[in-house]
Amino acid sequence: MRQRTVLVLLFDGVQSLDVTGPVEVFAGAETAVPGSYRIRTASLDGAPVRASSGLTLVPDGTLAALGGPGRPDPDGRLGLGEEAAPHTLLVPGGVGTRDLDPRLVEWLRVHGPRADRLVSVCTGAIALAAAGLLDGRRATTHWAYCETLARDHPAVEVDPDPIYVRDGPVATSAGVTSGIDLALALVEEDLGRRTALTVARHLVVFLRRPGNQAQFSVQLAAQTARREPLREVQQWITEHPADDLSVDALAARAALSPRHFARAFEAETGVTPGRYVDQVRVEHARRLLEDTGDGVEEISRASGYGTPEAMRRAFLKALGTPPAEYRRRFRPAPAHR
Repeated sequence: MRQRTVLVLLFDGVQSLDVTGPVEVFAGAETAVPGSYRIRTASLDGAPVRASSGLTLVPDGTLAALGGPGRPDPDGRLGLGEEAAPHTLLVPGGVGTRDLDPRLVEWLRVHGPRADRLVSVCTGAIALAAAGLLDGRRATTHWAYCETLARDHPAVEVDPDPIYVRDGPVATSAGVTSGIDLALALVEEDLGRRTALTVARHLVVFLRRPGNQAQFSVQLAAQTARREPLREVQQWITEHPADDLSVDALAARAALSPRHFARAFEAETGVTPGRYVDQVRVEHARRLLEDTGDGVEEISRASGYGTPEAMRRAFLKALGTPPAEYRRRFRPAPAHR
């Protein structure tokens, strides 16, 4: 079996979960399939770094051990060899990406292309972009920094919606915990679904949120209503997209008049009841298209559209693409073993 080396870059101000989340996934895969991964960490000078949370992270060695700037590492603690390149080079994010050491950017510019797979978590995409490694590619980052990334690096096609994006050998993920989702997807690609599922179960997380899933679900994007009856209606809509979700029916559940309910719902959630229902149904249908082999007709009924044509119109309005094309583009391909 081929052993894949995963090299994680460390720097002051790194977000610790950007590092430890993916590392735990790859370490879990190594436990499940011994010899599958070798995980190494490195900083510019081999010195410990202080994460944004205050934690101290001690690297295995220096970037100089792989060639490039930084203090020489005569002990070769990385154990990769002077000319070796990692299979997966992972660049985490954090507040430290706001003021990147030029030496780190230069190291990435020279050595990033040598890795078989280039990965960023959260604002690690900013470091990759600064090194010119995202030019001409589609990428994402934490939702709060997508506008900054697009403004400062116009050669990068920034997609603010997905939790991770794959573009050839480059994979970028959104904020913090999405690095776990991306790492699980990479393990599934490398070692198969069974191993990825084993790791996910051990970490008590979902095996995979599809990469194109929005960084915000409808429930996170909308405000949560203050009053309990309206919060319960929000939850009901999410759990029963195929039910009668007309204003009259929802108002009855909240024990309010339709007019009062519509006004109160919009005031407390920021969207009208009809708009909220539309968003929930599209999201529900998207997930079924991504995760199941159910037919479009069955999915349209399960998502509250009644007919495939109604769902098609909703998809074209919300996503600009019909359901069949959406499934073709976004349903995960079978994993390679």
